[in-house]
Order: sequence, then C-alpha cells, then structure tokens
Amino acid sequence: MPRKPSKAARAALDAVTGKRARIVVEHILKHGSITTEDLREKYGYDHPPRAIKDVSDQGVPIVKTIVRKKDGKRMAEYRFGDLNAVAPGRAGGRIAFPKAFKRALVERYGARCSLCDAPFEPRALQIDHRVPYLVAGDGCAASRETGEYMLVCGSCNRAKSWSCEHCPNGVAAKDGSVCQACYWAEPLRYTHVATLDVRRLDLTWTGNEVRDYDAARARAGQGECSMPTFVKEAVRRAVRSGGNSRPRGGS
Repeated sequence: MPRKPSKAARAALDAVTGKRARIVVEHILKHGSITTEDLREKYGYDHPPRAIKDVSDQGVPIVKTIVRKKDGKRMAEYRFGDLNAVAPGRAGGRIAFPKAFKRALVERYGARCSLCDAPFEPRALQIDHRVPYLVAGDGCAASRETGEYMLVCGSCNRAKSWSCEHCPNGVAAKDGSVCQACYWAEPLRYTHVATLDVRRLDLTWTGNEVRDYDAARARAGQGECSMPTFVKEAVRRAVRSGGNSRPRGGS
C-alpha cells in the first residue's frame, strides 16, 4: 500500500478539482500509481497524458516511469513526486476571470493580440498569464493587476503553450524572473525566447494591409525567396540605410 501523505499534502490533493484530475489523484492514493492502461481501460480516456496534465496543472508533482505490460509492451506509469513541493497558487485549478477584468484588459491594450498584433473581436481574444500558469499558477497574479496578463488570439496562445511546455525553465527550474524576460511574456522587450538567444516576430496583415502583403509576396516570388527571408532582408536594408531604402526581394 502507498504511504499516507502528510496532512498538508492531503489538503493540497483534496483541493484538486475536475473529474479527470480527481480520478487520477484517487487512483494513485489507493494503488500507489496509475498507468496509461488504467486510464484507457478502466476510465475510458483515449489520451492519458491529458488526464495526467490535469493534475500537474494544479501544482501536484507527478513522476513518470516506463514499465512493461504482461505482454512485454511498454507503457507509462505515473506516481506522485515530492508532495511537499506542491506548487502554490495552482491547487483547485485556474481561477475564472470576470468579464469586467477582460474589459479592463481591452481598455489597456486594445482589442488586439499582444503577440501577432492582429485585431480581433474581444470575445475572440483569450486572457493569458504573462508568467505561464505552469510556472507560477495564479499566485503571482492573484491581485488581478492587468500588467500581469495579456490578450492573445487562440493561435498564438497555442504556440506559447507549446513553447513554454518544452522550455527548460518551464519544465524544471520554474523561475518566474526568467519568464518575465521572455518573448512570450514581453514581446516588445525581451532577451530570449524560451531561454534561447533568439528573436521572434509574429506578423498578421489585415484589411487594406492585405494588398501590401500580396504585393510583397509577389516580389518575393520573383526573387525565389520565402516571405520570412524577404521580410528579414527588407528589415536589414532599412536598418543599414537608416530606413530610407525600399526593400527588394531576391537579392
């Protein structure tokens, strides 16, 4: 039988919400671990890692190992990590945002994605923690200061989530100050992208700008270069000439 968690650890586990997350927690408490086979066959979850992430998203450390089934095939097995290291500000899941808070963000930043700068209807924009939830939970932004959040479109939010989930800081160190210096938190002033010495620019052309894009794409095609290469060359020419030359594709 698994060792009983401390009172503090049990309180943190009791605060975990959501059907899938509760099933994972209760199963591990009872059996000591849960496998992908358990999640599929006993509980009908076709994507077991999603159920595990429901738990880890709420600050509960989960350790994954690879074991073999009776037929010799490999499968993942999950156990609790150090329950004394439950991340603060995350038990119970994400805190819902009131509509007034989103209106305050729109008033401060405009109805635009903070990453690609494309305009959107406010309802199409998502509220996102500048310091990722997987690093700090709701703890660092519990005061609901608008500066701790940004508005992003669904596409950019998915790109940020993938990058943060694969970032060394997001996976291990979880240092909020590192996140604060990242593109995904401060796209106008940053020193790295997910700890890498990289610079990134997401652009969207809308309305009358579409004609400019189509003209640029045509010129890029004449020079047999991609649009990213064409845009980089245009920036390079503008910087080197003090911004007075007009970019030309393909050379």
